[in-house]
Amino acid sequence: MINITVPTPDVTIYKEIAPELSNIYGFTDFHLITREKGGIFMFYNSKDELLFVGKARKLRPRIKKHFEDSVSPMKNYRNEVSKIEVCVIEDAVDREIYETYIINEFQAKYNVDKVFYK
Repeated sequence: MINITVPTPDVTIYKEIAPELSNIYGFTDFHLITREKGGIFMFYNSKDELLFVGKARKLRPRIKKHFEDSVSPMKNYRNEVSKIEVCVIEDAVDREIYETYIINEFQAKYNVDKVFYK
Protein backbone atom coordinates (compact mmCIF):
# COMPACT_ATOMS: atom_id res chain seq x y z
CA MET A 1 0.00 0.00 0.00
CA ILE A 2 1.21 3.46 -0.85
CA ASN A 3 0.65 6.19 1.73
CA ILE A 4 0.26 9.69 0.29
CA THR A 5 0.09 12.77 2.47
CA VAL A 6 -1.44 15.82 0.85
CA PRO A 7 0.97 18.75 1.20
CA THR A 8 0.04 21.77 3.28
CA PRO A 9 -0.87 24.71 1.00
CA ASP A 10 1.86 27.31 0.56
CA VAL A 11 -0.64 30.02 -0.39
CA THR A 12 -4.39 30.40 0.15
CA ILE A 13 -6.33 33.27 -1.37
CA TYR A 14 -9.97 34.13 -0.78
CA LYS A 15 -12.64 35.78 -2.89
CA GLU A 16 -13.58 39.25 -1.69
CA ILE A 17 -17.22 40.33 -1.51
CA ALA A 18 -16.81 43.86 -2.87
CA PRO A 19 -13.18 44.23 -3.99
CA GLU A 20 -11.95 47.79 -4.48
CA LEU A 21 -8.85 46.80 -6.41
CA SER A 22 -8.69 45.25 -9.86
CA ASN A 23 -9.95 41.69 -9.55
CA ILE A 24 -10.74 38.51 -11.42
CA TYR A 25 -14.01 37.00 -10.19
CA GLY A 26 -13.44 38.70 -6.83
CA PHE A 27 -9.85 37.53 -6.34
CA THR A 28 -7.29 40.32 -5.87
CA ASP A 29 -4.33 38.46 -4.34
CA PHE A 30 -3.00 36.57 -7.37
CA HIS A 31 0.33 38.31 -6.75
CA LEU A 32 0.83 35.98 -3.75
CA ILE A 33 0.98 32.96 -6.08
CA THR A 34 4.36 32.28 -7.63
CA ARG A 35 4.66 32.96 -11.34
CA GLU A 36 7.76 30.86 -11.99
CA LYS A 37 7.29 27.66 -9.97
CA GLY A 38 5.16 24.60 -10.57
CA GLY A 39 2.68 22.89 -8.32
CA ILE A 40 -0.93 21.95 -7.77
CA PHE A 41 -3.94 24.15 -7.08
CA MET A 42 -7.36 23.49 -5.62
CA PHE A 43 -10.55 25.50 -6.05
CA TYR A 44 -13.13 25.40 -3.23
CA ASN A 45 -16.64 26.79 -2.87
CA SER A 46 -18.06 28.71 0.12
CA LYS A 47 -18.98 25.40 1.83
CA ASP A 48 -15.31 24.32 1.59
CA GLU A 49 -16.19 21.61 -0.94
CA LEU A 50 -13.45 20.76 -3.42
CA LEU A 51 -14.51 21.86 -6.89
CA PHE A 52 -11.43 21.35 -9.04
CA VAL A 53 -7.80 20.25 -8.80
CA GLY A 54 -5.14 21.12 -11.35
CA LYS A 55 -1.40 21.14 -11.84
CA ALA A 56 0.92 23.52 -13.64
CA ARG A 57 4.55 24.14 -14.49
CA LYS A 58 3.91 27.85 -13.81
CA LEU A 59 1.14 28.32 -11.27
CA ARG A 60 -0.12 31.90 -11.50
CA PRO A 61 -0.64 32.02 -15.29
CA ARG A 62 -2.36 28.61 -15.26
CA ILE A 63 -4.75 29.52 -12.45
CA LYS A 64 -5.64 32.82 -14.12
CA LYS A 65 -6.30 30.95 -17.35
CA HIS A 66 -9.07 28.99 -15.63
CA PHE A 67 -10.86 32.29 -15.01
CA GLU A 68 -10.30 33.70 -18.51
CA ASP A 69 -10.24 30.74 -20.91
CA SER A 70 -13.32 29.67 -22.86
CA VAL A 71 -12.32 25.98 -22.83
CA SER A 72 -11.60 25.58 -19.11
CA PRO A 73 -13.67 22.87 -17.40
CA MET A 74 -14.43 25.56 -14.81
CA LYS A 75 -15.86 28.07 -17.30
CA ASN A 76 -19.48 27.59 -16.13
CA TYR A 77 -18.59 27.40 -12.44
CA ARG A 78 -16.16 30.30 -11.92
CA ASN A 79 -18.58 32.20 -9.70
CA GLU A 80 -18.70 29.25 -7.27
CA VAL A 81 -14.99 29.48 -6.43
CA SER A 82 -14.42 31.25 -3.11
CA LYS A 83 -11.00 29.92 -2.11
CA ILE A 84 -7.88 28.86 -3.98
CA GLU A 85 -5.16 26.79 -2.32
CA VAL A 86 -1.74 26.41 -3.94
CA CYS A 87 1.03 23.91 -3.15
CA VAL A 88 4.43 24.48 -4.74
CA ILE A 89 5.72 21.15 -6.07
CA GLU A 90 8.61 21.36 -8.50
CA ASP A 91 8.82 17.71 -9.57
CA ALA A 92 6.46 16.91 -12.49
CA VAL A 93 5.93 13.29 -11.42
CA ASP A 94 5.03 14.36 -7.88
CA ARG A 95 2.53 16.91 -9.27
CA GLU A 96 0.88 14.20 -11.36
CA ILE A 97 0.59 11.84 -8.39
CA TYR A 98 -0.79 14.49 -6.03
CA GLU A 99 -3.30 15.75 -8.58
CA THR A 100 -4.68 12.27 -9.32
CA TYR A 101 -4.75 11.33 -5.64
CA ILE A 102 -6.53 14.51 -4.50
CA ILE A 103 -9.10 14.34 -7.33
CA ASN A 104 -10.11 10.84 -6.30
CA GLU A 105 -9.64 10.94 -2.55
CA PHE A 106 -11.65 14.15 -2.09
CA GLN A 107 -13.90 13.66 -5.16
CA ALA A 108 -13.36 16.98 -6.86
CA LYS A 109 -16.71 18.00 -8.28
CA TYR A 110 -15.70 19.34 -11.72
CA ASN A 111 -12.66 17.28 -12.65
CA VAL A 112 -13.42 15.03 -15.61
CA ASP A 113 -9.99 13.51 -16.32
CA LYS A 114 -8.22 11.09 -13.96
CA VAL A 115 -11.48 10.30 -12.13
CA PHE A 116 -11.75 6.75 -10.79
CA TYR A 117 -14.51 7.14 -8.20
CA LYS A 118 -17.55 7.49 -10.50
